[in-house]
Amino acid sequence: MSTAPAGPPSGPGAFPPAIPTAIPTAIPTALTGFVSGYPFGLDPFQIEACTALDAGEGVLVAAPTGAGKTVVGEFAAHLALARGQRCFYTTPIKALSNQKYTDLVARHGAGAVGLLTGDTTRNPDAPVIVMTTEVLRNMLYAQPAGRERLDRLAFVVMDEVHYLADRQRGAVWEEVIIHLPAHVQLVSLSATVSNAEEFADWLVTVRGHTRVVVSEHRPVPLWQHVLADRQLHDLFVAGPLAAGTLPGPRGEAADVFPRTRGDAAGGLGRARRGDATAPGTVAPGTTAAPVTGPDAAGDTGPARPRINPDLIRLSRQDSRRPPRPRGRGGGAVAPPRERPWVPSRPEVVRHLDRAGLLPAITFVFSRAGCDAAVSACVRAGLRLTTTEERQTIREHVRARTASIPADDLRVLGYWEWLDGLECGIAAHHAGMLPTFKEVVEELFVRGLVRAVFATETLALGINMPARTVVLERLSKFNGETRADITPGEYTQFTGRAGRRGIDIEGHAVVLWQPGLDPVALAGLASARTYPLRSSFRPSYNMAVNLVGRLGRTEARSVLESSFAQFQADRAVVGLARQVRRNSGALDELAAELTCEQGPVSEYARLREEIRAREAALSREGANRRRAEALEALSRLRVGDVVRVPAGRRSGLAVVLDPGVNGHGDDGPRPVVLTVDRQVRRLSTVDFPVAVEALGRVRVPRTFNPRSPQSRRDLASSLRQVDVPPEQGRRARERAAAADDTELARLRRALRAHPVHGCPEREAHLRVMDRHAKLRRETDTLQRRIENRTNTVAKIFDRVCAALETLGYLRGDTVTAAGALLSRVYTEQDLLVAECLRDGVWEGLSPAALAAAVSTLVYEPRGEEATAAKTPGDPGLRDALTATARIAGRLRDIEAGHGLDFLRPPEPGFAWVAFGWASGGSLEKVLTDSGLDLTAGDFVRWMRQLIDLLDQIVQVAPEDSTVRGVARAALDAVRRGVVAYAMSI
Repeated sequence: MSTAPAGPPSGPGAFPPAIPTAIPTAIPTALTGFVSGYPFGLDPFQIEACTALDAGEGVLVAAPTGAGKTVVGEFAAHLALARGQRCFYTTPIKALSNQKYTDLVARHGAGAVGLLTGDTTRNPDAPVIVMTTEVLRNMLYAQPAGRERLDRLAFVVMDEVHYLADRQRGAVWEEVIIHLPAHVQLVSLSATVSNAEEFADWLVTVRGHTRVVVSEHRPVPLWQHVLADRQLHDLFVAGPLAAGTLPGPRGEAADVFPRTRGDAAGGLGRARRGDATAPGTVAPGTTAAPVTGPDAAGDTGPARPRINPDLIRLSRQDSRRPPRPRGRGGGAVAPPRERPWVPSRPEVVRHLDRAGLLPAITFVFSRAGCDAAVSACVRAGLRLTTTEERQTIREHVRARTASIPADDLRVLGYWEWLDGLECGIAAHHAGMLPTFKEVVEELFVRGLVRAVFATETLALGINMPARTVVLERLSKFNGETRADITPGEYTQFTGRAGRRGIDIEGHAVVLWQPGLDPVALAGLASARTYPLRSSFRPSYNMAVNLVGRLGRTEARSVLESSFAQFQADRAVVGLARQVRRNSGALDELAAELTCEQGPVSEYARLREEIRAREAALSREGANRRRAEALEALSRLRVGDVVRVPAGRRSGLAVVLDPGVNGHGDDGPRPVVLTVDRQVRRLSTVDFPVAVEALGRVRVPRTFNPRSPQSRRDLASSLRQVDVPPEQGRRARERAAAADDTELARLRRALRAHPVHGCPEREAHLRVMDRHAKLRRETDTLQRRIENRTNTVAKIFDRVCAALETLGYLRGDTVTAAGALLSRVYTEQDLLVAECLRDGVWEGLSPAALAAAVSTLVYEPRGEEATAAKTPGDPGLRDALTATARIAGRLRDIEAGHGLDFLRPPEPGFAWVAFGWASGGSLEKVLTDSGLDLTAGDFVRWMRQLIDLLDQIVQVAPEDSTVRGVARAALDAVRRGVVAYAMSI
C-alpha cells in the first residue's frame, strides 16, 4: 500500500490527506545506476520509494524488519553525492551509526562519508554524514554561526523513526521533523506500524508532499515452530478448518493467517518430504504453513493454515493438573501425569544444529540468564566450530582487544568469554563491554559464532543475520513487573530471522513452557498491531531555544504542529460525539426527577455533602497518621532494629541508611536488611503507622550489601536481638466523625428534609444517582476535550512560566541564564543550569566534580537499592547536599506550575565516578562500589558522565573555575576501558 498527497492545499496552511498512488512504470536513470551496485534486484516498494525521492518528494517507508527499507536511505546518499549535495543519515543509537558508517564507507569511500556521534567525530565536512538523531537536533538549535553544516543539505534519513514513541528520547525525532528547513527531503524509515496512515497524514501537514510506502510483505518467508515433546512442531499447518482455528468476530472459524499458495515450499526440508522422524513433522495429509505477511490476503488456494492439532493436544494434557496426593489413611496416591518435556539450553542448541537451523539468536530477557546459558553450553561440551575457525576467532579477538590492559581483561571475564566464542557460542546484552558486544556481532556476521543468547536490546536494529530466532518465554520484565510481550515486540524479535540475501527462509521457535497456550501464541504471531504513539512534550531546553529563535507566540504555534497534538486533536472528535449523546440522556433523566414532597436534587445534595464531610474527616485522620509515621522515620539511625508493619517485607529489619536526605515530599526512604537477608529501600507505604526502634545492632563499617557473607552475618545478629513480642491488634481509635459538629448538623438537616419521608425516596435517588454519574462522566469528557485541545502549547506555557520565575526568560527575551540553559542537552537540563548558576560545584577537585555530576545522569536498575556510599571528600558532601536542596526547590516550582520533568539526584554512582577519576583500577572500582555493576553498565554511565562533563566545559561561565576542573575531570575519566570503548 502506498499513499501520497492528492493535489494543492485546500486552505491556508493545509495539506490534503495522503491517498493511494500507483507503482511507477519508468525507472529513473539515477536509480538504474544505483541498483547496479547491489547483488539483488529491488522490490516494488523500494522502487516506488526511490522513484519518489528522485522526483523531489519526501518519503515514509514502513516495512518489516529485514525487508530492505534501508536501501531507500542509501539511495538518498547516492543522490546527494551525484548532485553535489549533502545527506545526513541519522540513527537512534551509536552502534547503528557505526554500522551504517561502515556500510557507506565500503560503498562510497572514506573521503565521502563522515561520522558524528557525540563522542566520535570523523570527517565532519563530508557530503554524507552518519550521526545520532540528537546530534542533528543540536545542529538545528545551534546559533547561525554553528549551522554551517546545514549548507547544501538536501536529504535527511531518519532510520528507525518509530523511536519517536520512546518515552525518554522520542521528542528528539519530532523536533527534527518539525524544525528541518522546508527544502530538505525527509526519508523516514519505520517498522511496520498499524497507524502508518495517521503518521503519514501528520507528515504531510508538517513537511508538505510526502509519499507513503507501506509494505507488510516479508521477502524471506518465516516459519513458526514450537519446540515441545522432544520435537519441533510447526505452529501452523495447512488443511481444512477445524479445532485449533482461531474464532472470528461472530464466533465463526477465522484464519490465523491469510490464504497461502497451496503447499508452500521451504521450511524444514525433511519435514516437507514427509520424513516422520524429522523435526517439525506434521500430521498426515497436512502441510506446514509459512508466515509470508498480511499482503497475501488476496491469494487464493486450497490450503488455509490452522493451529497444529498436536500442540492443542499437548496444551490440554498440560492443563490437567496431577491429583493432589491424599494424606495418611486416604488410600493410594495416584502417580503424577508426565508433563511435556522442557529442554535445557544446550539441548535447544543441539536440536537446532541437528535440524540445520543455525545460526540462531535466543532471546532470554535476562543478562544473567544469557551468561548462564553460554556457561551451560560450554560445560555441556558443545562445539560449533572447527579447529581452523577457532584459530580465526582467537586471532580476531586478540586484534580487537590488544589495547585493553591484561588486568582489566581478567576483571572483564575475558577468558570465559573467549572460551564461549571458540565454541561458537556467545552472549549479547547491555551489561557487556561495548567492545565485547561488537566482537560478537562481527563474528556472528562472519558465521564464526552460531548461537547467541541475547536480551531484547539486540532487536533494536543491529544487523545480525540469523536463520532462526528462539524465544524462551513470552513474557519479560518491563522495569516494573513481568508482562506478556506485545504483538509488536514479537514481530520485532522474530524479524531477526531470515535476513534478506542470506537465508531463503527464516524460523521462529518458541520453547514450550507449562501453561503455554497455542491459540494465544497464534494470535500473537498473526497480529500486526503496533500503533505509533507520540511521546513529545516541551522540555526546558527546547523552550528557551524556541523562544530565542522564534519568540513565544510563533514557538507556541510551531509546537501545535507536533504529532502529539495531531493525535490529540483527532481524539477530540470522538469525545465530542460522546458528550452530545450524554447531554441528550441527561435531559431525559432530568424529566424524571420530580417528587411531590420537595426537590430531590436538594436532598441528594445533602447526602453528597455528608459523604464529602465523612471522606474529609477520614483523610485528616490518614494525614495525621502519615505525619506521625514520617516523624518516626526521620528519627531512625543506622543500626536501629525496627518491625516493618506492612507490605511484602513486613517483619524485623535493621536500618543500613536512614534515607533522610534527597527525597523531598516523599519523606525518608530507609535502606534496611531484612531477616531473610534481603537489602531493600523502603518507603512510607511500608510504614502506614509510626515505627520505633526496638533495639540496636552494630553495622560494621566494612559492611558490603552486595556480599552474601556480610548480609548473612548481619541477619544472624538481627535474629539474636531481644525485641518485645509483636502486639495484637490495636484498639480502634474513636472516629473523628463521632464528635464533628458540622457532620451532625448535616445529618439533622437530611432527616428534616421533606423528601426523607417520601415512600418513593429510594427510586428518586436511584434516578438521581444515574443523573449524577452521567453528569460526572460528561464533565470528565469535557475536561478531556479541554485538556487535549492545544495540549502541547499549554504545557509550553507552563514551562515558560516556570522559566520566567527562575529568570531564564523575560517575556520573549532569553536571559544570559537562558542562553546557558539552551546549550545543556540532558533530562536534568534545568538542574544542571541551576547548579552552575548557584556555584555549588566551585572549588571541587576533578574527581569530586565527576562524582557530583554523576548524580545527574545515573539511574539504578530495577527496584533493588543499596545504601549509597559517599566518598569522604568534604567539598563533595557539601556539593551533594546543595544539589539535593536545589532539586527540592525546583520540584516545588514544578509542582506550582503543574510540571513533573526533573527527578531527584541519584548518588549511587558517585563512589564509582570518584574512584575512577582518582585513578583507581577497574577491579577496585567495581568491587568496592557496593553496586551490582557490570562492565557494560560502568562504561555506559561513564559515557553519559563524559557527555555531560563535556557540555559543562562548553557552557560554564568563563569566570568560573568549573570549566577548567571539568576539562581535567574529562581527562581523568576518559582512560582505560572507558577510552577504548569510546573508540570505533
